[in-house]
Amino acid sequence: MSIFLALDISAAFAQYWQATSRLEIGAVLTGFVCVWLAARESIWNFPVAIVSCVFYAVLFWHTHLYADWGLQGFFIALSGYGWYEWLYGGRDETQLGVTHALGREWLLAAAFAGVFTLGFGYYLRHHTDAALPYIDSFTTAGSLAAQYLLTRKRLENWLLWVLVDLVYVPMYWFKGLYISSVLYFLYLALAAYGYWQWRAELHRHPARARVPEPAAG
Repeated sequence: MSIFLALDISAAFAQYWQATSRLEIGAVLTGFVCVWLAARESIWNFPVAIVSCVFYAVLFWHTHLYADWGLQGFFIALSGYGWYEWLYGGRDETQLGVTHALGREWLLAAAFAGVFTLGFGYYLRHHTDAALPYIDSFTTAGSLAAQYLLTRKRLENWLLWVLVDLVYVPMYWFKGLYISSVLYFLYLALAAYGYWQWRAELHRHPARARVPEPAAG
């Protein structure tokens, strides 16, 4: 009986592997490299991110995760913005250094996430065949907020990524995107590694630990 069970498992795995989209494999590989490069503070994370977003945009369209599909366009735009900011966003147009997030950035991120999740989730639920509309919308909003903080080299972007990845792992598994689900599990480890790396970098330059809040007009 155990032999037949092993054969059934092998056949099921082979069937899944044959059905797995090459797009998902490409998205997984480039996505992993992108996050690893970001954790290492490498500017090359942005061009790799753009390639990964193109792969995922096509993949999400076919799996009816429309919020995540639209997210890829924003990620491409933010990657271009981050590319420029990391090169010239520091003082006197120098390279940007790691800093803590501002209080107003946390407030804006929380407000954006709440409004986007409820508003876009409602739209997806009532006007599309989207799967998991509110969860999909929440991960989209959280990802956008985390990506923006990453473009500004805010240390806390990694904490937001941990939260988002904890939701992505079961969501992708539920949708049958098993490779992507495993990838996002690995992202949890990379996010923790990125936080550790960036915090160490910040401790080496304590003078820039927190940028000043802009004065009220």
